[in-house]
Amino acid sequence: MPTRQIYLLSPKELSPETIAVAFAKTSRSPESFRQIAAELSDDSSAQFHEKWVVGYGHGSVAEHAVLHIAIENVSRLAVESIESNRLASYTEKSTRYQKWNPDDFHLPPALAGHPLREVYCRACRLLFETYGASLEPVKTLVEKQSPRRANEADEAYDRRIRSQYVDSCRFLLPAAALANLGMTANARVLENAIRKMLSHPLAEVRAIGEEIKAVAKAEVPTLVKYAEAVDYLMETSETFNRRARGELKEGMDDPEQCTADWCRLVYSDPDGEAKVLAAALYRFGGTDYAAALEHVRAAPEAERATMAESLLGKMSRHDVPLRELEHTAYTFDLVMDQGAYAEFKRHRMMSQTPQTLTARLGYAIPRRIVEAGFESRYRGAMEAAQEAYEKLAGWDAQAAAYVVPNGFNRRALATFNLREAYQFCQLRAAANAHYSIRRVALRLAEEIRRAHPLLSEYMHLPGAETWQEIERQNFA
Repeated sequence: MPTRQIYLLSPKELSPETIAVAFAKTSRSPESFRQIAAELSDDSSAQFHEKWVVGYGHGSVAEHAVLHIAIENVSRLAVESIESNRLASYTEKSTRYQKWNPDDFHLPPALAGHPLREVYCRACRLLFETYGASLEPVKTLVEKQSPRRANEADEAYDRRIRSQYVDSCRFLLPAAALANLGMTANARVLENAIRKMLSHPLAEVRAIGEEIKAVAKAEVPTLVKYAEAVDYLMETSETFNRRARGELKEGMDDPEQCTADWCRLVYSDPDGEAKVLAAALYRFGGTDYAAALEHVRAAPEAERATMAESLLGKMSRHDVPLRELEHTAYTFDLVMDQGAYAEFKRHRMMSQTPQTLTARLGYAIPRRIVEAGFESRYRGAMEAAQEAYEKLAGWDAQAAAYVVPNGFNRRALATFNLREAYQFCQLRAAANAHYSIRRVALRLAEEIRRAHPLLSEYMHLPGAETWQEIERQNFA
């Protein structure tokens, strides 16, 4: 009887394309992976991919070729496009733990020699100057609120309180602020990502797509070389842009209305809890789904509660719920500040539809900015950014978003299942999360508990804290 073996095909020894072929050939070859790999070369691997992946469309083979790409000094607006790929992994420069220099912003090449160049640069520089000026007074306030501990070193103390004051100052950073990020993706995902970037309305994103393609081709020359702009994406975007401008009424950008009604549960399945419990019975039983669902629907409320407790009651906050929770979903229409959205977008298993970032939905004012005596300068910078945005929007509505700071509100439509709701709400409601996203997480949890109380009560959320308290404590 053959002996079980588990080992790495190391990228230190084999190219990503060769590893992908070695895994692909096992479907028809009885040889071990080591034997298959030993017979391959970069040239023969390229020929294999040209025939089977490109020629016959066996794209899953390309998933075994994995690349780690370092991307530096790109705008946070461009980061949104780069990070929009559900099955890739990213880590980016944090606005909570790092500080920005005054010239750390992207300048669109199309503004070279343009009359609006000075409007753009003046707005970005004002935001960065105001951001830099806000750090010390807000830090002083935080030092009073969180005094140094006995024998606490300067570095340790600053590390402990840094996120507390930077959390409020970061609302001033514009979407043009530069960031670094690491991206890990397989070649199949990367090819699609490049196509999306090459089809993007922002010139910066298109240029990044070309550069990522060039870098990737050096490592997987066959698997991404046919990635090109997609007419469907560009034409559909343009068509719906025109349709939305022509058919939807103006005046929906009322900041007061948006902030008053910032979280709406648009849809949840009234029968969602029964469907999840029925799916659990189906998984562990022998009947068909219709019979399992009928059994749950006919069960008394107390029995349903017992089933829910059996399904979720033994979970710790680090456990992942069973996949049966994916059989019910929610759709939310949300308005949140751009800083919160930057964290919200990381939950890519959701279906997210963000609107273009604008300066038309009002902006948040952190309470610490006010308490530090910095409100006047903060408002002045935000209103200057709003004025610059309107001037730039007449030239290019997409590029105008670069000057919009993190504090401005943005709309996003999100659809996700109950399993993802557990992951998002528990992670983002945690005490160490930024208060902007904590408010969102706790509000979503509240709405989900109202819709499906039996299955959502086992979320591990922090104490009795509410989103209203977070709002009162952190926003003016």
